Amino acid sequence: MGSRAGKVLHSEAVDSGNGAGGQGLTRRRFGAFEVDLSAGELRRNGLKVKLQEQPLQVLALLLERPGEVVSRDELRNRLWAADTFVDFDHSLNAAIKRLRDALGDSAEHPRFVETVARRGYRFLGPVDTGPANGRGVAGRAAVTESAPQSSARFHIWWLVAGGAAVVLVLFGIKLGLLLGQRHPSQLRLSRLTANPADDRVRAAAISRDGRYLAFCDQTGFYLRQIDTGETHPVAVPPGLIAESISWFPDSAHLAVALTGPGQVSGLWELSAFGGSARKVRDDARSPAVSPDGNEIAFITGHKMREQVWLAGADGAQPRKLVGEEGDFFGTLAWSPDGSKIAYTRGRFSYSHGVKGAIELLDVHERPISKQLLQLSSVLSKAGLNGPLAWASDGRLIYTLSEQRPREPDSNLWSVALNREGQTVGTPVRLTSDPGEVFSISTSWNGRRIAYLKGVLQPDVYVAGLERRGGIGEPRRLTLDDRVDLPFDWTPDGREVIFVSDRTGTFSIYKQATNQTVPERLVGGNKEVVQPRLSPDGSQLLYTVYPRSGENSAAIPLMRMPLSGGASQQILEASWISNHQCARAPATECIYSVVGEGELTFFMFDPFKGRGSQFFQIKDDLPQLYNWSLSPDGATLALTKGKWVDEEPRIHLVSLHGAEDKWLVIHGWPGLASLDWAADSNSLWAASVGEEGNALLNIDLQGHARAVWRPRQMIVGWAIPSRDGRYLALHVASSSANAWMLERP
Repeated sequence: MGSRAGKVLHSEAVDSGNGAGGQGLTRRRFGAFEVDLSAGELRRNGLKVKLQEQPLQVLALLLERPGEVVSRDELRNRLWAADTFVDFDHSLNAAIKRLRDALGDSAEHPRFVETVARRGYRFLGPVDTGPANGRGVAGRAAVTESAPQSSARFHIWWLVAGGAAVVLVLFGIKLGLLLGQRHPSQLRLSRLTANPADDRVRAAAISRDGRYLAFCDQTGFYLRQIDTGETHPVAVPPGLIAESISWFPDSAHLAVALTGPGQVSGLWELSAFGGSARKVRDDARSPAVSPDGNEIAFITGHKMREQVWLAGADGAQPRKLVGEEGDFFGTLAWSPDGSKIAYTRGRFSYSHGVKGAIELLDVHERPISKQLLQLSSVLSKAGLNGPLAWASDGRLIYTLSEQRPREPDSNLWSVALNREGQTVGTPVRLTSDPGEVFSISTSWNGRRIAYLKGVLQPDVYVAGLERRGGIGEPRRLTLDDRVDLPFDWTPDGREVIFVSDRTGTFSIYKQATNQTVPERLVGGNKEVVQPRLSPDGSQLLYTVYPRSGENSAAIPLMRMPLSGGASQQILEASWISNHQCARAPATECIYSVVGEGELTFFMFDPFKGRGSQFFQIKDDLPQLYNWSLSPDGATLALTKGKWVDEEPRIHLVSLHGAEDKWLVIHGWPGLASLDWAADSNSLWAASVGEEGNALLNIDLQGHARAVWRPRQMIVGWAIPSRDGRYLALHVASSSANAWMLERP
């Protein structure tokens, strides 16, 4: 009588095991999740997710048959004994809803659980049943296609690091495509690495002969024989870690971009089977070895000043191929005959954000590139990242960003190219699983495609400030599987004000530090971001960015009573990059506007509107500045992201006529954000980069002190409560593993 889910779950977990108590098959992984069938637990990035017995049993059955439709009758037979009397439809609907809530999924835009009308449910994406250790060999699963509707999309996330100026969110820019749809022939999907969430794979590439995977994680650089799983380490220079890999055609040597804390990436040649590493050149990343092995194309320069260069395999005779001021480049891919290079290029526009394209360059005949495919763009971690591969059968394999609300996800598509580099036929979707693709590589015959895919999870954390200037252990506040970013606190210091894309567009929420569910303050069908309070704390101020395809020439700055009520426009301007107010009794409020070669600051009143211009910076890259207004309204602090080999500096500009001051921050590679402490006597900042990332407290003499060094996470910024007792932290965790598609 009653539910029998618990007994069935336990018995199947035992029966499916093999060796060592059956742990190999009782754990199943998908995306950032892992379900332990024997323990009856669901975990996300290692953290336990609360899930009741019946939804867990539904998940277990769906995971047994990924990509297949499981009927409602089958679910009923699994969940209830034949002599059980229950409102089956209502109970099953409730179980499915609780399961989707736990996975951060939705019926309208499914990532994992898809409703198949009048039939049942289907699990989307790959499921791994391999061992859970960091370098285990995973099992196989069939790929399920779920192609998005054909559309073109432009979506840009402008986020401001709590009082900082424009920050391209999650540390970079990713190019993506939304093109046509077609189902490919059935492919086999294998998981090549099984690293846990706290040890993501950072770079991976398959050898030209398709036999080996070279990959790197925090423990070292490895070579794995794909068919047997045999793995051995490859020596790299001490203190360096790989960020991108390309194989030579002999499948014995590799061109690898290596970097270390505070170092610019350099290009090295490694032997896969022993021997010393040889440095080829400095300031080079994203290498692509030519089909004959005689040349290497690579990217050099700093963000928004990048160029594509070509050199001999030994680094000799380097020459520039393409790249102008303001350019971003993704990965590079050679044509099978070695005559052309495909690459992704993006360019910043003050009226349209970042736009990009896949382009082709004829390497040896005419130095003129031509556009191949239009791309829309999204902001993401890890820099401008448009992964590409060009298979010997002429297919160009690229990544495509999903539609909202799955925009952080990207998947593999392919399109055939003729000898002239023109597209032939309709693009084909290859994968449909959650997560972002970071790199693609193929075997020479094109039968095996390896790709690195991961999930970035930005969340709001809170921490108490201690009397001696340290902080207590930060704890996670937002528990969903969406992008959550903090910007302010309510005046009483009990609730964090943040933005989240959990409804598909960014909306504004507040959440008490002792609660698990937020309250939405402002929503709609446009991107509502940068929520900050007026000086007296009564008004919520925010900016509204347009949706895809809409004109973004004018950005409105809005206000709404924090207690609730109608929103009203304060002013509008082209590309408002940031706004911030002092705290009562001070009354100063500032907003900044990014233009071509300049960043201009204006005063404003939340009720009266625009005021006068009071400060301006002339710079080729004004969008790279972060700034914050002190709570007492006396000082504007500015810093520029690290794009040159200089120690970071903070410019203190007085609003009351005092002399400007410069702080040089010694011992740190750069500052990713800047926010004043509640007492206006120091600044909170996050150091740039993943290696050596830390939350810093900087006094007004420029002395920086690390108060928190997150392990396996990145801290982006810190927002103090008005009473100075707490910090709201932007913290991002990530997981990534290598996968392989294989044609029969």
